[in-house]
Order: sequence, then C-alpha cells, then structure tokens
Amino acid sequence: MSSRTVVRGGLVITASDEIHADVLIEDGRVAALAATGTRAAHAFTAERVIDATGKYVIPGGVDAHTHMEMPFGGTYAADTFETGTRAAAWGGTTTIVDFAIQSVGHSLREGLDAWHAKAEGNCAIDYGFHMIVSDVNQETLKEMDLLVEEGVTSFKQFMAYPGVFYSDDGQILRAMQRAAGNGGLIMMHAENGIAIDVLVEQALARGETDPRFHGEVRKALLEAEATHRAIRLAQVAGAPLYVVHVSATEAVTELIRARDEGLNVFGETCPQYLFLSTDNLAEPDFEGAKYVCSTPLRPREHQAALWRGLRTNDLQVVSTDHCPFCFSGQKELGRGDFSKIPNGMPGVENRMDLLHQAVVDGHIGRRRWIEIACATPARMFGLYPKKGTIAPGADADIVVYDPHAEQVISAGTHHMNVDYSAYEGKRVTGRVETVLSRGEPVVTEREYTGRRGHGVYTPRSTCQYLN
Repeated sequence: MSSRTVVRGGLVITASDEIHADVLIEDGRVAALAATGTRAAHAFTAERVIDATGKYVIPGGVDAHTHMEMPFGGTYAADTFETGTRAAAWGGTTTIVDFAIQSVGHSLREGLDAWHAKAEGNCAIDYGFHMIVSDVNQETLKEMDLLVEEGVTSFKQFMAYPGVFYSDDGQILRAMQRAAGNGGLIMMHAENGIAIDVLVEQALARGETDPRFHGEVRKALLEAEATHRAIRLAQVAGAPLYVVHVSATEAVTELIRARDEGLNVFGETCPQYLFLSTDNLAEPDFEGAKYVCSTPLRPREHQAALWRGLRTNDLQVVSTDHCPFCFSGQKELGRGDFSKIPNGMPGVENRMDLLHQAVVDGHIGRRRWIEIACATPARMFGLYPKKGTIAPGADADIVVYDPHAEQVISAGTHHMNVDYSAYEGKRVTGRVETVLSRGEPVVTEREYTGRRGHGVYTPRSTCQYLN
C-alpha cells in the first residue's frame, strides 16, 4: 500500500534555502516540493494533510553524539535506547549516532554486537553507531577496515580517562594511519588525561572535593594542548580529524590554525558550553554535580569564541554528548569526591530548541541553525542526503516547528529519563509541534504517536567533506 502525506503552507528551511513550499511525501520519502499556492502544489493529494501555515518545516535533527545506556563510573547512563530516542523525537531529532564501546581485551566486533543488541527493536527514531576504540592492536586495526565496509565509518579515541578508554600517542597514530587508508574518520576526546589525573590527586589532597573543582582541574590549556597534539598526529598520519565537545577558546584557536593550514580538521561543540558555565558547577549544596561533564563547563567568557567559531565554520556541528545520570543515586556517588561524579549531562531533547533560541538571540541565522544541527552532521558522518535535508529522495524526517511558541524547559515536562534538567527554568521561544520519521508521525501536534521499534539501524558512508 502506497502512503502519501502533504505538509502544506510552511516555510521550508534547509541549510541552503528558505522557501514557502508544500512537501509531498510518498512511502517514507520526500517525493516533491512545490511553491505554496502554485498549480504544482495544488496537484499534491494525499490521505494525510498537515497544515504548517505560519510554521517552519525543517529536516529532522541529526544528533551525532549520544551515549544511551553507557556504562561509566560504576553506573549506567539513565536513558535507554527506548527512552532516549523517544525524548530525541520530542525535541525534533530524528537520527542519532551513538557510541558502541570496545572494552580492553575484547574485539571491536564484540562491542558493536553488544550495542546492536541494546538498540535493536527499541528505538523510536533511526540510529547509527560510531566505534570507541579502547585497545589498539593488530587485530583491532584489521577490524577497523571491516567496520568501515559495513557502514561504521567513524572511530573515537580518548586522550583522557587513563585506565578506562585512554590511548597513548602511539596507539592514536596507528589508528589514524589505518583511518587514512580505509576512509574512516577519527573522533578525538582531546584532554590531557595523564596531567589531569595529577591535578585531581593534588586537589583532593588539599580537600578540594566540591563539583566546581572538576572544572578547575580539567584546565582549558590541557584541552588545547591535547587538541594541538591530536591535530599534529592526524597530520603525520595523513588522516582527517573530528574533535568532539570543544569547550575552550584556546582549543578553538588550535582548530582555526589547523583549518587555515588547509588540514581536514573539524570541530563539534555542545549546547552546554554555549549556554552554561562554571557558575553552574559552583552551585551550592552539591547542585553543581548536575553539570559535571568532560570536557567541563568553562567560564562564561569562552562562549563568545564558540559562537564565533560556529558563525565562521571553524566549528561545524552542535551535538549534545547526551549522557544523563540522575542526581539522586548517580551524581551523588561523588559527594565528598568530585572525581567520582559520573561525567555526563542530559540534552538530546533540548538541542533543537536551544539552537533556535540562538537564532532568536542573533547568534546564528536560520539556515545556519539547520546546517549545524541537521545537514553538516549528516554529511560529516555519511548520512546525507538521506538525512539532514528536505529534498526529493531524502527520508521524510520532517519537523513542523512553531517559531513563536514559548516554553519553559523543565524536568517536570521533559521526556528524558533523568530527574533534573540542565536548563531548568530557561525560557525559550520556539517549539516542536509535529515530527515525522520516514513519513510516520512520531509526534503529532504535541502528542506522542511513535512506537518502540520504528527506528532502524542506518549504515553510513564515509565522511562527505574529504577531498
């Protein structure tokens, strides 16, 4: 049975264009667009008609950095693939790329299979995987080639977390060399974890145990130093590099320098670094623990460099690094020792709205909003034009967005499986009204109409920004 939907009368916004157009959807894909009111648009007929008059019609968001059900610090991220993807849909995100984890002593395949088992049949929206490489050896390197062939085309390494995910420079270089040969993209958590561990030990010895010290020991200079080192290792290997969750002015400076040299180096930041700061980490009565993530929140003056980087395209993507831990019973593991607070924050439901607020506030334009939240992450990770745009042949991942509705972000109304909101009480203008995933309504006029298992695994091609 063929199914058809028409989205009528909205302002269609993509990374490149804005046009008042009707969108015809057929069998889960965009079939055609026609300027509203024209003969061509009048010819669109369908069983389901969605009135988008006065609203934006935008591509579903692509969140290329989430951690559902991630084990960390003796506990697990509070969102499952079921709850996390449902919350993503509520927030106008229709594709996530999550991180499968290789444990030391185990193969990449074992890690990938474990994450497939967690996600399969549970997701409300489509999903893909990156691979965290924790144990670089000859077998792992061979496996990287096989994973690229089957659509897992990006590999994350950590310069942080010695004894858990940490890779030394030699291991990083070997993985980068392999990626240079197989077309994979290395994603880097750039912080000097060896030096940070020394500063953590010294802080705790001085009795500096509160959450705010998490930010103070993870110094911006150590993020910048690791970013510089990662860039130069990638240059030696002849490999592209994507630096995740960039938070500091000094790290942005390193990315700008590399890009000015013509290197294939890319940067991502997250809403928490754009809207929150060390003021949150310093909140009294251990409330600051809610904001512990790595890289850490920075003093407010770093935000200007991040916004500027997004405007100049020295930062290309805004993802969430969604990795929620409940304040009660999880964040509290670090009372009396900030180093034991699980690192991570909730955000998958808030990203599209916060970035629309950035449009309202004048930080970015509407098309840039779609570029950094939808189109570029899709291109960066080999999903475009299936995802990230509204064009004939693309998956009908479409959001009807009310740019005038006002809302207050709150744990009382969000759908993430976590007991606090990082943006509690924040007023924003703009709200998701209806969400289609491959043409199926997941959110219909602010009612959840999706289902567990609708979302399918989506293999990816290699990065679409490489020469």
